[in-house]
Amino acid sequence: MAEAPNTMFPLIRHLSVRLTPLLARLPFSANQITLAYLLLGLGCAWAVMHEGAAMAVTSGVMLVLCYLLDNCDGEIARLKGQCTTLGAFFDTFVDWIVHAAFFAALGLGAAATSGDDLWVWLGGTAAMGSTINYVIRFMYDWRLHRAGAKARDFDCDFTGRAVATPSRRPEGWRQWVVFCFRELCRADFCFIVLGLAFFNALWLLLPLCAVGAQVYWMTQLVRGARDYHV
Repeated sequence: MAEAPNTMFPLIRHLSVRLTPLLARLPFSANQITLAYLLLGLGCAWAVMHEGAAMAVTSGVMLVLCYLLDNCDGEIARLKGQCTTLGAFFDTFVDWIVHAAFFAALGLGAAATSGDDLWVWLGGTAAMGSTINYVIRFMYDWRLHRAGAKARDFDCDFTGRAVATPSRRPEGWRQWVVFCFRELCRADFCFIVLGLAFFNALWLLLPLCAVGAQVYWMTQLVRGARDYHV
């Protein structure tokens, strides 16, 4: 059974640990669940491009479901002994596609509604930040792989990413800021989206994410930032 979180955050884990036992009874592999996450994420991007409160809420709900599956694939991988190098690379690839598509689609949708192409640039900037983050992460993981690290040398974090070092507790306010931004905000980002969707105010994300996505990939360069896993 998936391990229940011992803290309030991230909120998504309180849902995923209840869904994982149900999925574990089905004949689906961790990678198949990741594939379902990809398809649902592309559907979320399609929905967010369309005008109207109903489509905004639909996209928000779909993103929450995406995050649930993103958690469950890692938990399923641990339960079924399916933590693999391929699975780790596939998971981070899907994370990139879903988030980059979401930001780009949100910008296109806001531009179509307002008639201002600035939103396209903001969405594209956020998607580019997500892409840079993915490239840095891929290079880091590939370097470990080329160095001879095998899948059995890694553990899976709760999203299914292979991690080479055990999680550690942040020390000092700077480390706590990095931890909260990189891990907690990332893990529960879907709930921020869903909350704004209920007010049909997803456009507020665009300037914040255009900047935040750049800060996010920069924190990968902070020493020890990858050692935190919620």
